Amino acid sequence: MDVRCRVLFTVCSLLLIARSDGSPFTDCIQSKGKAGFYEGSIDSTESGVKCMNWSDVPGVTERYPGKGLGDHSFCRNPDGRIRPWCFFPNSRGRIDWGYCDCKQGSLRLQGGRSKLEGTVEVYLNGVWGTICSNGWDDRDATVVCRQLGQGPLSRLLVSVVHWQSMGCEGQEEDLLQCNRTVWNGGECVNRQAAAVSSSVFVPVRLSGGWSAYEGRVEVYHAGQWGTVCDDQWDDNDAEVVCRQLGLGGIAKAWVGAYYGAGSGRVLLDEVSCTGNELSIEQCPKTAWGEHNCDHTEDAGVSCIPLTDGAVRLVGGVKGYEGRLEAHYRGQWGTVCDTGWTQTNTQVVCRQLGFRSGESVSAGRFGVAAGPILLDDVRCIGKEPTVTQCSRRGWFKHDCAHNQEHVCIHIFCFTCLSGVPVRLVGGENEREGRVEILVGGQWGTVCDDGWTDRDAEVVCRQLGYSGLAKARVMAYFGEGEGPIHTENVKCTGGELSLIDCIKQPFGTHNCRHSEDAGVICNYGLQKDSPEVKEAVGSMCGIRPSHTRQKRIIGGENSLRGGWPWQAAVRLRGSQADGRLLCGATLISSCWILTSAHCFKRYGNSTGLYKVRVGDYHSLVPEEYEEEYGVEKIVLHPRYRADSNDYDLALVRVSGHRAHRGVTGHCVTLSRSVLPACLPMRRERVPKGIANCYITGWGDTGRAYSRTLQQASISMLSKRQCEQRYSDQFTSRMLCAGSSNDNHRVDSCRGDSGGPLVCERPSGSWVVYGVTSWGHACRLQDAPGVYTKVSAFVPWIRKVIVVTKL
Repeated sequence: MDVRCRVLFTVCSLLLIARSDGSPFTDCIQSKGKAGFYEGSIDSTESGVKCMNWSDVPGVTERYPGKGLGDHSFCRNPDGRIRPWCFFPNSRGRIDWGYCDCKQGSLRLQGGRSKLEGTVEVYLNGVWGTICSNGWDDRDATVVCRQLGQGPLSRLLVSVVHWQSMGCEGQEEDLLQCNRTVWNGGECVNRQAAAVSSSVFVPVRLSGGWSAYEGRVEVYHAGQWGTVCDDQWDDNDAEVVCRQLGLGGIAKAWVGAYYGAGSGRVLLDEVSCTGNELSIEQCPKTAWGEHNCDHTEDAGVSCIPLTDGAVRLVGGVKGYEGRLEAHYRGQWGTVCDTGWTQTNTQVVCRQLGFRSGESVSAGRFGVAAGPILLDDVRCIGKEPTVTQCSRRGWFKHDCAHNQEHVCIHIFCFTCLSGVPVRLVGGENEREGRVEILVGGQWGTVCDDGWTDRDAEVVCRQLGYSGLAKARVMAYFGEGEGPIHTENVKCTGGELSLIDCIKQPFGTHNCRHSEDAGVICNYGLQKDSPEVKEAVGSMCGIRPSHTRQKRIIGGENSLRGGWPWQAAVRLRGSQADGRLLCGATLISSCWILTSAHCFKRYGNSTGLYKVRVGDYHSLVPEEYEEEYGVEKIVLHPRYRADSNDYDLALVRVSGHRAHRGVTGHCVTLSRSVLPACLPMRRERVPKGIANCYITGWGDTGRAYSRTLQQASISMLSKRQCEQRYSDQFTSRMLCAGSSNDNHRVDSCRGDSGGPLVCERPSGSWVVYGVTSWGHACRLQDAPGVYTKVSAFVPWIRKVIVVTKL
């Protein structure tokens, strides 16, 4: 059946004053500054995500009365200092925020003889598109002209018709291959033209490759071709690109401008496909044009045709490592390791597109599967593929899968010189513990003498060009296996880390607590002033990328993952910086902690300082700051011989403790944000599973250097009273792990720290402050926490009175 609809073609009469952009939302673009107040109907962010209803975000409408917030999802700028923004649910189901797309709904006329006529196109979710003309008439055209500022008069035209009818079967490559009847000219009787609505994929092409199956990935958007940054680029992304291009075979990702640096704009960054998408457009990614890359990071793919003799590496984290398999007559199988040599490995890696490689210890990437296809392979090193080496015939072998070393494990790399380097334990591919491959075994580097110059060389070898920062003292966790070297001495100009190592491998006097790490492209995602203004009006918001150990039974948290975490530390020459208690940031000027934290040293403000934005307690970090203490307020009913009313408020001074810089209390950012206070007498929702305690306390072996987190279960009042009898009051909570084999508790060092739970809306609330308990890691001794909801009136009163 023919699908027919009119072409929208509109002619408008000329007004003396015409807009330049065809958008009715100029007030959105111009709503900056204190006088700006947007009241329009845009309801999506720059990345095309639909906004949440303002009333679904607790406390926001109350915070900004009379600012146009309410039971709707339109973008607003209630703080009056930034362009319109809104909240939205991110891919993990948590609440995030973003600026709104002021071009949403804009119109333009295309293909006409002047600016006053043409096919109507509308801008939605970052893409210009047409409108089907079913029911289109002069009234619709009048609105278009009014929106364009070109006057209310209009008339409807039709386009030239080339064919009267089509008779495609559906398999043709283009319309010229279909049966058709030629139209002799004029207009269609019913003034309709055939049109079709379909899911349009972003055009993709490969450039700079040595064949049609490989190259630099380029995408087409907004009238121009541009490249894709290689941040998080992996074989899953390559799989989607190859599928979209209609290329089968083995999909492999390439980074570091492997196929040469492109030109023009970098259009996409942080593409994170699962591998099942039909188009790169369907993958999670940044908004169009948003990136922190240059063309030295252009992503590429190869879509190697699947032919007999093709090889692949399976079982590894990335496509450059794994267990060797070969393909023959539609199936994958194992290559037996009888007589396997490093020369064979070089041939395999070159066949896969790498420059070199190394065999690694057996068992690293799992056990063999499928038939055994090849055996007794003997390469001389010049062969382009492993099947051109001397070998037995297909399926001819004397191996069995139950033999200990039947399969071959390989690591390939692109550098011709140096040792392979990888980063492990970081939050993304640009950071982590430095590990090098020596003698077929991955091992760490000791941090003795480790500096930013060493980090610069590591990052350069891995293809990063931005600022590099060194990290010491097992910042990214302790490694396993050998420590290969220490006292690395780079000048910063070397091409490979091997050029900086001047002593035999295995020579050191270190432990894994001294493992070196790096952060590449450091500091490229600084918070702008507008971001800082926005986060200043929020509470209980965690960074959207966070994943889920002094906390007994805990685990390492992410940097910035608990932005309200604070620490009360001692000052003075004898104990400067020693951790005294944990604390919770509840506003830019106030932290919440336990009253008993000040029992030993007293209430003198000069004895203490407050640290925020900390992760590794011994390593200075990007958002870490220390502030003086202006005031300490213990609850008036707290007594040193009791655990009841164990709560204190500390006002942070605007003077940074170690710099003497005057400011307005704590500088807020995405990594430093207050937690939400509960409502008065608010209870933790029944059955809630998302509650955590955080701190730097005892991990069971020693006090942790890095911030720890532990999931914890709230216990009923009856359970707590049965354990602690009359010591437990209505102003307390108790919690612990219900898993007998995995005890979670908080002990000395975490006193005063937060117990937070996530509300169904996604905001995090500080329900408890770590107070006391009889023992650590005992099943019948859960931790006891001061119930914050019982003290909300007192907290608010202290904060308000102090402001007066």
